[in-house]
Amino acid sequence: MQCWDNLINTLSCVIFLMGVSHLVRLPQAPYGRYLDLGLSSSSSMPRMMPARLAWFLQEFPSLLVPLMMMMTTTPNHTGSSLGTSLLLGTFCLHYFQRTFVYSVLMRGRPFPLRVMIEAGVFCSLNGFTQSHYLVHCAHYHPTWTSDTRFLIGSTLFLLGMAINVHSDYLLRNLRQPGEVVYKIPKGGLFRYVSGANYFGEIVEWFGYAMATWSLTTFSFAFCSMCFIGRRAVHHHRYYHETFHDYPRSRKALIPFIF
Repeated sequence: MQCWDNLINTLSCVIFLMGVSHLVRLPQAPYGRYLDLGLSSSSSMPRMMPARLAWFLQEFPSLLVPLMMMMTTTPNHTGSSLGTSLLLGTFCLHYFQRTFVYSVLMRGRPFPLRVMIEAGVFCSLNGFTQSHYLVHCAHYHPTWTSDTRFLIGSTLFLLGMAINVHSDYLLRNLRQPGEVVYKIPKGGLFRYVSGANYFGEIVEWFGYAMATWSLTTFSFAFCSMCFIGRRAVHHHRYYHETFHDYPRSRKALIPFIF
């Protein structure tokens, strides 16, 4: 398959603009602690899905599409096949964890069907964009895996993923089985920020973007930062409004800074 350069550039711009739209959109996506706000602003009760099933279905396309791309096509440049496989493998590693580990272990509230479908469409679109670019469009020198950008980016990706997974573990264990109440998170990077899990994921995706060094992957990192970064700020506000003993020195997203 040839590189659909114009299509990938267009989709990359669309993903970037989706990030911008998240920054200017007033309401938060109505799931989790913001579900009640969505229900109060709706004239009818939305259809709901079990949280674990919803997360599995919406995240799975981001894993399935790249795997199908890799299995059914041959890269059109043999010099960087190893680098391409490694880079795409980082993307798949994240979504394997989100699809088969996080969704199984999570203890969340029922999930609106509409939000699940919207997220699934984005994951499908982004999964295609990232995988088509890396398999068919990216041109890396055979020594790319020893390049400083790849090494630093890969390190940031793994560090961010470790922070993200550990923070999710801490959040998950704040609740007993069957509980849906929200409590003050403690431990790990939660000592410094309210959105430690989001901070980890942002570091993860900007590390991925640095390792790949392309408009396509940076547009996804930017979009992710806009969506989950803004959500971290709202979480921070929620904690301060809900818990009078919430640590005042704790930042919203970036330790010691913001």
